[in-house]
Amino acid sequence: MPTAPGTVLISGIVGSTAYGFAHAGSDVDRLGLFAVPTEELHGLHRPAESHVTTAPDVTLHEAAKWCRLALSCNPTASELVWLPEDLYETVTPLGRELVGMRSSFLSAPAVRKAYLGYADQQFRKLLTRDAGSPATRARAAKHARHLVRLVEQAVRLHRTGHNLIRLPDPERIRELGERIADRPATAERLLADAADHLSRPGVLPDAPDPRPAEAWLRRVRAAHYSPPRAPVPGAPTQSTGGALGPTG
Repeated sequence: MPTAPGTVLISGIVGSTAYGFAHAGSDVDRLGLFAVPTEELHGLHRPAESHVTTAPDVTLHEAAKWCRLALSCNPTASELVWLPEDLYETVTPLGRELVGMRSSFLSAPAVRKAYLGYADQQFRKLLTRDAGSPATRARAAKHARHLVRLVEQAVRLHRTGHNLIRLPDPERIRELGERIADRPATAERLLADAADHLSRPGVLPDAPDPRPAEAWLRRVRAAHYSPPRAPVPGAPTQSTGGALGPTG
């Protein structure tokens, strides 16, 4: 993993490898969360909240940004705390705390909006593809697979409160994705059924509980704060130029 602009608290392999869609030659996507030194947040300019590279494909979010994304149930960011144990590459004690409080980020309206919103994006891409291009056909199949994955994850989250990242039947989803890639309109029923399921009562609350995230983030800031050094006795002090000195 490339050098992060801070301390990586948790990171792992996500995307197609995690879902079970990967094949020979597939890219390996990594996602992580980092904490900047707290004193960098005190200045005029705030540090970058995300760090993205390609070759290798790595996305790192600063702790506060990741929490905001997770509270909105962003599917891509949220999966970081639901990975199977063997896919984690870095887990610090603070990262382990985050995994332990993952359910507090969930809410029914946010799951519906985020997951179905992302699935609808995949559907729109299917409708605008060039059917005559083999490369575009392959991308269409990928969009279709992720559409199916997103709606099934959303329904499972709504029913159980658990986000299953490693899919038990990736080949079924792959085959369904191929059929949808050939006939995109068939996905309309899938999206409608998911919306119907998510409109019924489920196990998720109507709003997330931000208090665990707030308390965790404050622990992160405390753990990554280095107090300024005390002045050495007898050392000259920096002049203020008289601007703040006594005037009388």
